[in-house]
Amino acid sequence: FKTGAQDVLVGELVGCPFYMGKAQFELWQHTDLTIDVVDGRGASFSLEIPEGKRFIVRSEVCAVD
Repeated sequence: FKTGAQDVLVGELVGCPFYMGKAQFELWQHTDLTIDVVDGRGASFSLEIPEGKRFIVRSEVCAVD
């Protein structure tokens, strides 16, 4: 994955950087995101499909002070 000026580093997952597009980040910046792995198959091509797993993202809006 090649990153550019329009990508924002949101955090790291087990040492791997997690990026989001700048426009998307503007909408999600006040949200706690939890990325998890669950049993099942994703809806599109993804690296985890052969393992019978899929990624799921859960979100919770944070209070803005």
